[in-house]
Amino acid sequence: MDLGLRNKVAIVTGGSRGLGRAICLGLAAEGARVVVNYYRDAGRGIDLRDEAEELVKVIRAANGVEAAAVPGDISRGEEVAALFDQAESVLGPVDVLVNNAGIWPTAYVKDMSEEEWRSTIDINLTGPFLTCREAVRRWLGSSRKGRIVNISSQAAFHGSTTGHAHYAASKAGLVTFTVSLAREVASQGIHVNAVAPGMMTTEMARDALNKGTDQYLKRIPLGRIGDPSEIANVVVFLASQRASYMTGATVDVTGGMLMR
Repeated sequence: MDLGLRNKVAIVTGGSRGLGRAICLGLAAEGARVVVNYYRDAGRGIDLRDEAEELVKVIRAANGVEAAAVPGDISRGEEVAALFDQAESVLGPVDVLVNNAGIWPTAYVKDMSEEEWRSTIDINLTGPFLTCREAVRRWLGSSRKGRIVNISSQAAFHGSTTGHAHYAASKAGLVTFTVSLAREVASQGIHVNAVAPGMMTTEMARDALNKGTDQYLKRIPLGRIGDPSEIANVVVFLASQRASYMTGATVDVTGGMLMR
């Protein structure tokens, strides 16, 4: 099935590893030109440039499509604008935005600092707001259509019992933001949907799974942890023209944990 993504330009935030990497590979396999956004913070010793550039090489070699690694802290408006500027200068006008970047820190509410709360909301909720705002402004300003896919979580509906209340709150907010934005821009041909993944075999979940895989398996009717590529397949579909009659939806990809 042709998804109509060939030569489309897609930005994937947090695209260098985990689910983001799988999404980048999935989009590239359909012929999309992919901007692999990555995070770097010299003060904290974080720089995912090498991983992002390695992925770009893989995409070019495997799929014969263009890709670019572009840094940017999505929680900062000026860096979001610079991300879009660089993406457009290298690959052309953006057609698809996938808001994948996020953090999953652990702290029970009684022990949680204001900084832990704020940083989680900044990255997981304010970041998607800023990237969506930038994309929508550009699309409306040039009378272009576009597609947005926001990565939420089953925690948005179940909450958390393992010290991730701030994460769950940010992802619940993202679901409602997705619906609101979809209502605002539907008439302009901009589609906004979300995906709610369950547990996946990613770097983010590694420690939690090492400590207690069984407790997660008990909650998953399919009886196994998901592979990032399985979630990426749904994201790629929502980013495509085949999802032409969908907007404002949040799709469950949890192995049956939600069953809404």
